[in-house]
Amino acid sequence: MVDKPPFLLIHPTKPGSARTLWGELKQLLAFEMANGGQISIVNRLDRETSGLVLVAKNAMAARRFGLLMQEQRIGKEYLAIAWGWPEWETHSLDAPLARQGAHLPSAIWLKQMVHPNGAPARTDFRVEQRFTQNRGERFSVVRAFPRTGRTHQIRVHLASLGHPIVGDKIYGPDEKLYLEFIETGWTTELERQLLLPRHALHSAVLEIEGGERWVNALPPDLADFVTGRHERECECSPSLSS
Repeated sequence: MVDKPPFLLIHPTKPGSARTLWGELKQLLAFEMANGGQISIVNRLDRETSGLVLVAKNAMAARRFGLLMQEQRIGKEYLAIAWGWPEWETHSLDAPLARQGAHLPSAIWLKQMVHPNGAPARTDFRVEQRFTQNRGERFSVVRAFPRTGRTHQIRVHLASLGHPIVGDKIYGPDEKLYLEFIETGWTTELERQLLLPRHALHSAVLEIEGGERWVNALPPDLADFVTGRHERECECSPSLSS
């Protein structure tokens, strides 16, 4: 089990020197690999998502974990910081997901949407905490239990409920912010609208049915946002240059 920081890719996406979790593990486990071991990443996280990643170091473990994942016998829990205060304490959303570009115009190829012709997707939610920032904006810490594993599932489902994840460039205030970020990088204007430089989603729990359970608290950047420390530091520090 490893704790992936935000902004780290799981696997290489194109030739180059970008750091990846797979590359870091390859160096760390060089001795095991030289003696017949392998690295198999069981649950994948988006680049900006932080938290627990299950890694198999040999073929036998990879087959075992892969089968458990396929049979949905590895429980996953995520913590998300969402805009607003949901009217519910717990909620279950069974809403199929499809690539938006296949049904509606979208400048982002990978963007997903709730659509009746999509793949089955279900997420259970529970509100863990409600809080406000000094400016009076309301936010919630929501625990998400994905029962299926669709692309961007938690992000799309929360956005469809009217509570998108803070910092989400694709499913937040406007998808154009993602395109702007690709062109300009992180700017003060993006910070004003998104508040965080990455979507506030964290892999908090992995549990093998009838077996081990791993728990990981919110990382410092998200914990600071909840406590208001992030906002206080932004008020005191110089503005970012665009």
